[in-house]
Amino acid sequence: MHGPAMSGWLLMALCAGTGSYCLLRTRTGRAEERGAARAEALMGFGMAAMAIPAAAVAPPAWGWAVCAVFFGVAALRALWFSRRGGHHLHHLVGSSAMVYMAVVMARTGAGGHGGGHAAHAMGSPGMAGAGGIPVLTGLLLVYYAVYVLRSGARLVPVAAAATAVGPAPGGWGARPELALACRLTMGLAMFAMLLTL
Repeated sequence: MHGPAMSGWLLMALCAGTGSYCLLRTRTGRAEERGAARAEALMGFGMAAMAIPAAAVAPPAWGWAVCAVFFGVAALRALWFSRRGGHHLHHLVGSSAMVYMAVVMARTGAGGHGGGHAAHAMGSPGMAGAGGIPVLTGLLLVYYAVYVLRSGARLVPVAAAATAVGPAPGGWGARPELALACRLTMGLAMFAMLLTL
C-alpha cells in the first residue's frame, strides 16, 4: 500500500483490534457464528500484517508468496462452505482479494506495504501497471463500497435495538451490533488497501 507510514500504522491497529474482537466472538454463539468469527479474525490479522509500514518491517521476498498461499487456502475453505450460502461468499471474496493483493505486491517487486514502501515497478508481466489489473481492482473496489454502505445501513437499526433492550446476556462477544461494526471496519480497511494498491 502507498502513503505515509502513519496511515499504515493506523490501518494496522484498526485491523488488529478488529481481529482481536473477532477472537472474542469465537467463544459465544452457534457453531456457524463461531466459524464466521474465526474467519473474520483471520482476515483482520492478515490485513493488519499487510498494513505494517515497510519502513518499520520490510517483509522478506518470500513473504508475499506465503501470504498468497495462506489466503488461497482460506479462499478454498470459504468456497467449500459457500454451498451453505450465508456469509461464506463474502469470506471467499475477501480471501481472494488478499491473494490478489499479495500477488500484485510480489510481482511488482514491492519491498513493503502499508505505506512508505518503494514505488511499484511499472509494466510487470500480466499486470497492467503498478496496481495490478485495473478492471479487477475496480470490481473489488465497487464490491467493498457496496458492502460498506450495506453494512452501515444494517448497523443503525441493530444498534438502536441493542440500546433499547440493554446489554446482551453473553457479554461483549454476543453483541450483534459489534459484530456488524467489525465487518464494516474490515470492509472499509479492505477498500482503503485496494484503493492504494
